[in-house]
Amino acid sequence: MSTPLPSLYISHGSPMTALQPGQVGPRLAELAAGLQRPRAIVMASAHWLGRAPMVSASPQPQTIHDFGGFPEELYQLQYPAPGAPVLAQEVASRLARAGLRPVIDPDRGLDHGAWVPLRYLYPQADIPVLQVSVQPMLGPRHQFEIGRALAPLREQGVLLIGSGSITHNLHDWHNYAQGKEAPYVRPFIEWMEQKLRDDDLPALFDYRQQAPFAAQAHPTDEHLLPLYFAMGAAGSGDMGAQRIDAGIDMGFLAMDIYRFDGDQAVKAAA
Repeated sequence: MSTPLPSLYISHGSPMTALQPGQVGPRLAELAAGLQRPRAIVMASAHWLGRAPMVSASPQPQTIHDFGGFPEELYQLQYPAPGAPVLAQEVASRLARAGLRPVIDPDRGLDHGAWVPLRYLYPQADIPVLQVSVQPMLGPRHQFEIGRALAPLREQGVLLIGSGSITHNLHDWHNYAQGKEAPYVRPFIEWMEQKLRDDDLPALFDYRQQAPFAAQAHPTDEHLLPLYFAMGAAGSGDMGAQRIDAGIDMGFLAMDIYRFDGDQAVKAAA
């Protein structure tokens, strides 16, 4: 491949995004149309958490419906993409060389943080997919290092994706879903965009202290940590962050997508 694939961060929204694509569905379809077709996809989803980095190696991952209380139609959806057991071994090897102590999970399927956005990126479900878990207790820098360890895979036709939400406060589900907008959403996403454009890693790693309304935007870290995976996967030079605005769902879930085209030092890291 002449040019490395970008790494991506996707705000996957509610599980209902699978049935009601809003703005994010068309944005993801447009994004995929402009990319070289990947040979495989590695996703870090906010819906697979663990103490150690786990790597899924199922040859045919099941579609996990990891939610409750939604319409029956949602539970009938399947995303029957093949897995990538051989690539999973390489992913684990790269993480091990970086001192990150990975564990292979031979049975893990695809949670909705993976298959919901993939329905719009690659609806044919014909590209092999594996997942890497998030360690919520270890913070942004750790997740960044996981992405950094896997960055050279971008030159091998592997698309590295973090899937979470740029704002995620489910306590506000009933406060803003009727059309109002949470006052913390825009200040937070504007701060994030500026710091990402500036490649300001110290501020980004310290977002809970420095970003406006950080605690309101993210009472817990897990939905923002996949952003740091995508940032690390950009390589060791400028991240080349580009924000794709996909609106605000239910008044409190910002649906921002980021692509990172930074390719500096990817070859050197390989």
